[in-house]
Parts: sequence; structure tokens; C-alpha cells
Amino acid sequence: MESPRIRRSSEFRQAEIVQAVLALAAESSPADITTARIAAAMNLTQGAVFRHFPTKEAIWLAVAEWIEENLLGAIEEASLSSSEPLAQLRAMFCAHIGFAAAYPGAPRLIFHELQQPGDSAVKRRIRALLASYRGTLLQVLKCAKDGRAAGRELDVEPAATLFIGAIQGLVMQSMLAGGMRGVEEAAEGVFGVYLSGIVGRRT
Repeated sequence: MESPRIRRSSEFRQAEIVQAVLALAAESSPADITTARIAAAMNLTQGAVFRHFPTKEAIWLAVAEWIEENLLGAIEEASLSSSEPLAQLRAMFCAHIGFAAAYPGAPRLIFHELQQPGDSAVKRRIRALLASYRGTLLQVLKCAKDGRAAGRELDVEPAATLFIGAIQGLVMQSMLAGGMRGVEEAAEGVFGVYLSGIVGRRT
């Protein structure tokens, strides 16, 4: 009877560690986040942290898994929020920006990991996240084109790249400005420009 209780306690602590990493990443470069800083932020010893994760990479992988689950969940929900492709695109754009505003440490961690040399389980997880995201986005863009909601000459591959790039640009500019304040308001104007570009000629 004790085992389930202990397992739940460990899972709860793991979730706390993931949130601590995200909070630290929102304030400083992920490169500066050590297990000692994580432990200090949680009023734990490093040994206590390592009781729940065997290595620092295991912590980072858990964070990547959390980002994947929650960001993709928000994008999937947004894509199902309407039967109209252009409305779906708007909802997806806003959902991604909203996620970044709520968890500013998440995009910092994604950018940081993708810039690292070599390969790792964490980088593979993030690449899988981006591939799944892009797949959903391409489906919506194809529906917009096939249904003539978007321009007949729309090339969906670069349109997907531009969609993600616009979000990354907004997030990066907000980070450089010192915070995510105002990013959701700015996103409305940026999406309007993007939408004008993909609609083009529809006949």
C-alpha cells in the first residue's frame, strides 16, 4: 500500500522541479541553470533533486516533455476551435503566443537546446515537438488553400515557416525588450499582416 503513495509523491516533486526550471529560465539564460540553482530555488539539497532525476539531462528531458505536451495540447485545441481554416490559424497563433507569455522560460529553453552542438535526447524531443506542430499547421494551411479561404497560389510549406517564424520573432523581440509584456497585443497586428499575405488572390 505504501508504494503508490511514494510514487505519487515522487511524481509531484518531479513536476515541481520542472516548474522550477521553467521559472529560472524565464529570468536567466538556460546555460546558467545548474542543479545547485534548481535546488536552491526549491529549498532542497542537490541530493534531493537527484533522488527524483538521475542526471541533469533527465531534468531537461522532463522539461522538454512538459513543453511538448502543453504547447501541442494548446495548438491542437486551437486547431479544433473552429471549422474555418483562417479562424483556426488565428486561434493557433494566439495560443502559441499565449503559451509563451505564460511560460517565458519555455521558448528560452527551446532556443537554447536547438543551438547546442551535437545531438541529444532533449534536442530530439524538441525537434519532434516542432515537427508535430508543423504537421498540424500544414494541414490547416492546406485546408485553407483547398477551400479557397487562402490564395490559390499559396505555397503551404513556406507559409508554415513564416507562421512559426513570425511567432519566434515576436517572442525574441519581447525577450530582448526585457519581458513578454505587450506581446499578445503585438501579435494581433503581426497576424493581420500574415493573414493578408496568405489570402492573396482567392479566385
